[in-house]
Amino acid sequence: MKRLLILGAGTAGTMMANHLSHELKNKDWEITIVDEQIKHYYQPGYLFLPFDIYEPKDIVKYIEEFIPKGVKLIKSKIDIIHPKENRVTLSGGEQLPYDILIIATGASIAPEEISGMKDKEWQRSVFDFYTFEGALALRNKLRKWEGGKLVVHITEMPIKCPVAPLEFAFLADSYFKSKNMRDLVEITYVTPLSGAFTKPKATKALDHLLEEKNIHLETDFAIEHINNENKTIVDYSGREISFDLLVTVPTNKGDELIARSGMGDELNYIPTHKATLQSKNYDNVFVLGDASDIPASKAGSVAHFAAEILTENILRFMKGESLKAEFDGHANCFIETGNGKALLIDFNYTHEPEEGSFPFPGIGPLSLLKETRINHMGKLAFRWIYWNMLLKGTHIPFVSGSMQE
Repeated sequence: MKRLLILGAGTAGTMMANHLSHELKNKDWEITIVDEQIKHYYQPGYLFLPFDIYEPKDIVKYIEEFIPKGVKLIKSKIDIIHPKENRVTLSGGEQLPYDILIIATGASIAPEEISGMKDKEWQRSVFDFYTFEGALALRNKLRKWEGGKLVVHITEMPIKCPVAPLEFAFLADSYFKSKNMRDLVEITYVTPLSGAFTKPKATKALDHLLEEKNIHLETDFAIEHINNENKTIVDYSGREISFDLLVTVPTNKGDELIARSGMGDELNYIPTHKATLQSKNYDNVFVLGDASDIPASKAGSVAHFAAEILTENILRFMKGESLKAEFDGHANCFIETGNGKALLIDFNYTHEPEEGSFPFPGIGPLSLLKETRINHMGKLAFRWIYWNMLLKGTHIPFVSGSMQE
């Protein structure tokens, strides 16, 4: 009996457990997945929680619901990976040997990386919405906030879902309009980038929307610290931006497990071949989702597209065949723009977002790089698709792993 071990039962790990359980129906391989959490969070829902669009029950379920029959789930903290010895040590000392390892341990926020960020104002006037707890605390704050200077801020790249901070700014504009207090709120969007997004064509459209919604844009801002007494964020050049309410995206880092195991870079991301998703350092280790250092968007859609290609590559690896270098960094992202509308962008490592129709050229029904109500409905519908299809490894025939040119 050979052993395939998956670390992490978030989006990427759960999808791989389902994909591989469908493929490995014989008794030659035992599949085990390990995670210390008992709950699975629909992370795109964190964006909607602060604005009372979703309730907590909409975005939280139990991990066990999505682990397929025949896959062993171990609920434990992982202490260290020993890649040269092909084994993993759990926090209780249990040893898990493996023949193939899939690392899907994700990424999380590290507010302690910036001086003053996780200080006395944390969850008082300084909030995140990249965690369930942070989004919930921010919801409670916004319900009673009377206005002032709202700053939406990105610390540094890469981050999970790079469009989410923009979406937050757009939804805040819509939210305060609905409360008849938009004139009481000054919204500023602060980014370390030279524009609103990482892709020039999308940046042009998004910059226009920021201007249209009277959201101030501050670019090239490399934060050095937060001055909680004066309520300002300060960059390395000394530039200061004041706030009454700061919604920040802290530094994102891979799991500390990766640092303990000596397998990652300075942000704990694992060096990974971007087209095969195989570790650059260990042939029988594969990396999926936010845990890797591939230059793709850290988003659920990327993990979905990558999972289909990785499944094929793992089957090829089991047979001793050469891997297919076919993953192109494909990502598509709905961008909520407020007032019941959204944009949709589709891109990969080399191709810029283009206008057109998705998923069927000329037919749609979704529009690329255009604000539409049907795109917004698509964003909301994705939650059902996520729980009922994506996590369960159900193939979506009209959305392929590689971007259609």
